[in-house]
Amino acid sequence: MCGIFAYLNYLTAVDRQTIADILTNGLKRLEYRGYDSAGLAIDGDSEKEVLIFKEVGKVAALQKLIEEQKSVNWEKTFTSHCGMAHTRWATHGQPSPINSHPHRSDPKNEFTVVHNGIITNYRELKLVLEKKGYAFESETDTEAIAKLAKYIWDSQKGNKQLTFTDLVKGVVKELEGAFAMIFKSVHFPNEIVATRRGSPLLIGVKTPKKLKVDFVDVEFGGIAEERELPGEVEAAPSTLGTLEVPQLRRSESRAFLSEDGLPQQIEYFLASDPSAVVEHTKTVLYLLDDDIANIREGELHIHRLRRDDGISSIRSIQTLEIELAEIMKGSFDHFMQKEIYEQPDSVVNTMRGRVNFDTHKVTLGGLKSYLPTIRRCRRIVFIACGTSYHSALATRAIFEELTEIPVSTELASDFLDRKTPIFRDDVCVFISQSGETADTILAMRYCMERGALCVGVTNTVGSSISRESHCGVHINAGPEIGVASTKAYTSQYIALVMIAIQLSEDRTSMTARRNEIIDGLHALPQHIKEVLAIDQELQRLAKDVLHKEKSLLIMGRGFQNATCLEGALKIKEVSYMHSEGILAGELKHGPLALVDENMPVILIMTRDSLYPKVRSALEQVTARKGQPIIICNKGDDAIGAESKTIRVPQTIDCLQGLLTIIPLQLLSYHLACLAGVDVDFPRNLAKSVTVE
Repeated sequence: MCGIFAYLNYLTAVDRQTIADILTNGLKRLEYRGYDSAGLAIDGDSEKEVLIFKEVGKVAALQKLIEEQKSVNWEKTFTSHCGMAHTRWATHGQPSPINSHPHRSDPKNEFTVVHNGIITNYRELKLVLEKKGYAFESETDTEAIAKLAKYIWDSQKGNKQLTFTDLVKGVVKELEGAFAMIFKSVHFPNEIVATRRGSPLLIGVKTPKKLKVDFVDVEFGGIAEERELPGEVEAAPSTLGTLEVPQLRRSESRAFLSEDGLPQQIEYFLASDPSAVVEHTKTVLYLLDDDIANIREGELHIHRLRRDDGISSIRSIQTLEIELAEIMKGSFDHFMQKEIYEQPDSVVNTMRGRVNFDTHKVTLGGLKSYLPTIRRCRRIVFIACGTSYHSALATRAIFEELTEIPVSTELASDFLDRKTPIFRDDVCVFISQSGETADTILAMRYCMERGALCVGVTNTVGSSISRESHCGVHINAGPEIGVASTKAYTSQYIALVMIAIQLSEDRTSMTARRNEIIDGLHALPQHIKEVLAIDQELQRLAKDVLHKEKSLLIMGRGFQNATCLEGALKIKEVSYMHSEGILAGELKHGPLALVDENMPVILIMTRDSLYPKVRSALEQVTARKGQPIIICNKGDDAIGAESKTIRVPQTIDCLQGLLTIIPLQLLSYHLACLAGVDVDFPRNLAKSVTVE
């Protein structure tokens, strides 16, 4: 989805050019979230002036536009300043400068806002505001937010006690949908207000000295114990609701004093993702839904939209564990290529500290307290989207075999559309690389309302799914920047297999099977390295055989069905070639009509219990003059030398999909490179889908 970033410095001299560079570099780290246009807002030469720069295309186009602004004094220095920026993935209105963020309330830029998410009631707000005389210039939902802020300000002009936080609360109370937003205003110079609901937002803090505290208090308002504000506050009546100005408790929020108790230089970085702030600071706190953060005069105040909502009254300051090198390409040409080659290490990180290969034991600390409940459940429901859904599909059979619990797999969007029946004795497993996938989060909340145990499987500590689920497992694959998921898929696969192993530990009849799987996991990193070693061969295959084709069928069955679907998705995502994953057992029921001498086919035929059935599918394809490329095991002499083959090491059947997917990942990468398209940023897609 979109990426938002803001930078605020206090008692720290920074020139305008450096501020612009910090903002644009932050956007580059978030570019995987959206890259059809970008923009930023910074202070002008007076308190009442805000400069906005917006451009269609990637962040590099915005940087070029900024370089061309010769009339702006880029050397002007600010000791206190706040700026914000946005990289867009279009949902309302085509990519254009006018539809790009930041959006403004009026030609004077009195209020500016950047927004990630979708406002579902923006049409109603727009209609009311237009009747009030507010003119709209873009097609976006976000502009209604800026105009609403301006409307509330205009209606409260006589209220000198109105704070920026109060105003934003008034805006948020009128909004429906998902959002993370950052507000800036000429009426509140050097001040930023940020809030979120359903979309991620974090705040990084950078100081020259160690912070005195490791948490921030949440401030509430509106009860008798709080101090009274002088005078009476009257809110102008409004068709949009009445703005309430809360009476604030004596401030317990943190001024982030140094250990000697004195104010200090401080810089704040607000972002949709930790990758944008890690080069500046590793000290961060994550905002929760309906938090409203106000930063002014070096102080961070966190308020709640409503009090007594059962949410913790403190926000812990955390230390990021990712390193800058992890989000850099290094010697690789693309992030996708780097992440494919990281898989020997990422699978080890997923298993590290959890699998004891000597005793053949798996221990997942995040599930330990809930194992008896899960073992007693009536069924397990996997709920996910895209690649995460395929990881669930890939491991469903081994779950059912080891636990003897019925397992179903659901696409989150369809699950919600059907209002699927969920009961208290169900266990629902939610899989998401980012932990912020909107459909998956909504499905989790749906299941929680119905009393089911909710288990999260994510790659992102502090994400919505990891916070809101009852328990879960972090896959520890490391940051994944490329939009097409690669190493997260294999780590999700392994995490789900480990869950199945641990759930079945009370079944002695499965001991031998579990031990075989754990031995297979032990050999996995070396096997992946062997597959990566045939990359040159795959590159030639892509260039000589597949590059000019318009369509591709990928066939398999059993444990390999998910590999077919995931491989086809990768090829579609990054090379824009039509590809389809087909269950080989369904070949006779329609898909066989597509097969002839001109239709490229990849057939996954590995040595498992279904090998004879897949061989039958191979014969059906060759009988129609098809010339399939066969992904098979090394040493399989039953496949003739005349066949085009991609040979991978043999491992236990339920783990074979981890080795057969990697050639398809590499093929998709090489096909995209040959097509001359942007591998890391496929058109029309974004990494983290935070809207329905």
